[in-house]
Amino acid sequence: MNDFTIRPTLKFIQAGTIAAALVFLALEILYLTQWRDQVGAWVMALPPLIFLWPLTRWLRWRSVRIVVMSDRLRYEKGLVSKDVRTLELNKLQCVNVHQGMMQRVFGVGDIAFETAGQGTWTPMRHVDHPQRIADELMNRGLGSAAIQPPPSA
Repeated sequence: MNDFTIRPTLKFIQAGTIAAALVFLALEILYLTQWRDQVGAWVMALPPLIFLWPLTRWLRWRSVRIVVMSDRLRYEKGLVSKDVRTLELNKLQCVNVHQGMMQRVFGVGDIAFETAGQGTWTPMRHVDHPQRIADELMNRGLGSAAIQPPPSA
């Protein structure tokens, strides 16, 4: 079985970047057309600060991932310092998927794991196709091959 990596979705970060770009452009246009005579040129340094929000979200996105190998799952968190939690897939008892209303609209959800002796923990929020990932993890935990879709007629 091939290894694969699970990360939170980039959909919200992309939407935030687009929103920040639109606000940035609006502020630049307002400055050039309306505010130039009323405020100093130093004000032009403020609109780029809007991009700090999507940048911090992207850095947080880069700092979390789950690597699924043939027999184990490794949860990694951190950029500079790193915390790693490893779980044997054969000890995986349940993979819970939660999707709120807005998550269902965007096709994302939260994944939580139940293991023997460790209880439940929710390592990742806003994952694309959470049910498909949960099914694949349970299949690997049972040692069975991934479910293939039926051939189309």
